[in-house]
Amino acid sequence: METPSSWRDRLYVIVFQTDTVAGRRFDTILLLIILASLVVVVLDSIDEVHQHYANLLAIIEWGFTAVFLIEYLVRLYCSPKPLRYAFSFYGLVDLLAILPGIIAIYYSDAQFLMMIRVIRMLRIFRVLKLAPYLKQAHYLLAALQGSKQKIIVFLLSVSTLVTVFGTLMYVIEGPEHGYTSIPKGIYWAIVTLTTVGYGDIVPKTPLGQVLSSLVMITGYSIIAVPTGIFTAELANAMRGEQLKHDCPTCRKSSHEHGAAFCSRCGNVLFKKVE
Repeated sequence: METPSSWRDRLYVIVFQTDTVAGRRFDTILLLIILASLVVVVLDSIDEVHQHYANLLAIIEWGFTAVFLIEYLVRLYCSPKPLRYAFSFYGLVDLLAILPGIIAIYYSDAQFLMMIRVIRMLRIFRVLKLAPYLKQAHYLLAALQGSKQKIIVFLLSVSTLVTVFGTLMYVIEGPEHGYTSIPKGIYWAIVTLTTVGYGDIVPKTPLGQVLSSLVMITGYSIIAVPTGIFTAELANAMRGEQLKHDCPTCRKSSHEHGAAFCSRCGNVLFKKVE
């Protein structure tokens, strides 16, 4: 007979390890359950569907909540350090996946119906439980980390531009044309610079229209900058990951940073990123 300790170890392998058959099967089933629960949340937000199938959707939702509660308790049970898991990012996400349903049990009075509806919408946080199954997510994280300083400098520069443009538009147009304050002018500058153009406030004077044209041209010239920064860092991250592998021909493991060919046999070290 297996001891509780061996059962706990087996559960740990199934729940937390993804390099075993049982672990992959558990992850696949849990992934399908997460996706199904998100579909139920989306359907329940549609008035026509809610009116006709509210009871059925509620029963299904309680079933999903029970499944996620059992999963959470199992993770706490088999985790070597339960408190560390409970206060980790994914532990808090797992808790958010079940907390709204539990809170709704104790607040069923009519005057709290609107609050319950808002609380239950927190079920959408279950989408964050999909993150561990995105196998290539580390490339995105590495690219974001590598481009963090460049993007911060870019955002500071854009913030300075919209502040200057918004202040100028406030001075040029004034409250009589809808620019009642500098923050209102900054809002207009952000909308115009990003080429969104809601049209709720527009310049009326010739000088204001000239400034507006300048802002729009500036927006087109800088809107692609963060995309280029992130794309370059993403390519570097993928290339760096590929260079960690040994040469497929001679198995040499150490290469210079940025090397495209093996220094021993001349074989290509990585495939070209499409």
